[in-house]
Formats: sequence, C-alpha cells, structure tokens
Amino acid sequence: MSGHLPALLLIFVTLQRLAELVIARRNTRVLLAAGAHEIGARHYPVMVILHASWLLALWAGWVLGATQLQPWAAWLYLLLQPLRIWTMASLGRYWTTRVIVVPSAALVRTGPYRFVRHPNYLIVIMEIALLPLALGLWPLAVIFSLLNAAMLRHRLAVEGGSLRRREAAPMSPS
Repeated sequence: MSGHLPALLLIFVTLQRLAELVIARRNTRVLLAAGAHEIGARHYPVMVILHASWLLALWAGWVLGATQLQPWAAWLYLLLQPLRIWTMASLGRYWTTRVIVVPSAALVRTGPYRFVRHPNYLIVIMEIALLPLALGLWPLAVIFSLLNAAMLRHRLAVEGGSLRRREAAPMSPS
C-alpha cells in the first residue's frame, strides 16, 4: 500500500482542486451577477498556468517513478487541509480564485481572518512547498515556491489596493 500513497495523495489533491474550481466559478458568477467586479483579471491565466503546472509536474514525478513518500511532509500537508476548509468556510459565498470586489460587503474578519490578513495565501504557500516535499521532489518545491512568490507579490499588490480603499470606507455587511 505504501507504494500507492503518493498516487492517492495526488488523486486527493487533484480532486480537491477541481472541486474548488467548481465552487470558485459558481461564487464568481453569483457575485458578478449581484454587481461585484473583478480586479487584476490579467494575471489570472498566469496563476492558473502556475498551479496547473505545479500539479502536472507532481504527477510527472510520480509517473516517472521519482516520488518517494516523506511521511513528515505528507502529514503536514494533510494537517493544512482543515485550515483550508476553515478559510473557505469563513469567506463563504465570497470565496473565489479571482479577486472579486463586492463594494457593499464588509471585510471578513472571522475565522482565520481574525489572526492573519491572507490565510488562504499562507496556506497555498505552504502547500506548494509541502506537497513536492511529501513526494520527495524537493527541486519542485523550490522552483514552484519561487514562482508562486512572484505571483503572490503581484496579486497581493492588486488585492491590497482594493482592500485599503475598502478599509478606509467601511461598508455595512450584506
């Protein structure tokens, strides 16, 4: 069974990400229909390519027989998943993979947002490093962590401008 654990982990992550895309698309569609607007849309395809490439590189490592399960990193990765769910649940219908601005909505300050400004990004940073490490693919952990850092730097700048404007003029919760 231990030889199958890397594949099971990759199946779990792949199905999780696909389910999240469905949720994100639904939430995005509903928010835009209700008058929200997207900012920073130009970087979104690059982000999708980055994350899809990360997952494909992990699968390629497994297909090529290069994976060797590292239990410590696999457990840390799995321990992040309840935090990921908590973060998504805290945002509820506002959770999406795009930067969607809902002018009439109050900023979320519950759940992990009480403690960290961007918990989802923090979790993704850890996941992008931990999953390759869990599979014994440390070069992928380094490469994709650096690429993700560059992406997040841009995304946080885009999102930060919107958040600063909204914090300066608080709105009532919707």
